[in-house]
Amino acid sequence: MKVLIWVGSLRSDSFSRKLATAAEAAAPEGWQTTTTDGRALPLYDQDLDGDEKPAPVQELLDAVGAADALLFVTPEFNYGIPGPLKNAIDWASRPAYRSPLRDKPSLVISHSIAPTGGARAHVQLCTVLSGTATPLYHAPGFSIPAIHEKFDPAGALVDEGVAQRLGVTLERFGAWAKGG
Repeated sequence: MKVLIWVGSLRSDSFSRKLATAAEAAAPEGWQTTTTDGRALPLYDQDLDGDEKPAPVQELLDAVGAADALLFVTPEFNYGIPGPLKNAIDWASRPAYRSPLRDKPSLVISHSIAPTGGARAHVQLCTVLSGTATPLYHAPGFSIPAIHEKFDPAGALVDEGVAQRLGVTLERFGAWAKGG
């Protein structure tokens, strides 16, 4: 199964990127993962959304189209999703109702240094994705509080509870995404 991991933060040493790396390591057998973060995308502008798209936009559309499933890993910024993530989804949601996001099985993992674990970003991202006809794996929701305590200084996931939950969730998500 080809899974595109969508990193919601642009910072090279972000917790989202560390969590994406941990997800790649915990991926079930048979998964092929790639990552994207929307760093190279221009701001969504309908004037640029013609038959010939900017190269970074076309690369994103091709990556989403080639994936069998999507894994979103996002922090919570000011009670919501980061602007670059929303911008990338806006680009990938075109053309409306025929975009590569349509019917693409997806999982959202949110996180925050706060005790809420990015729950508001989680809900907001799920709402945005519902507007793109992107089916979401909801049960159970996956939000990680106190993310800053879950990794060692080298960036390795050291919280056994999160690591175990990540493995189980990815396994169940994979089965769901395949229709099982």
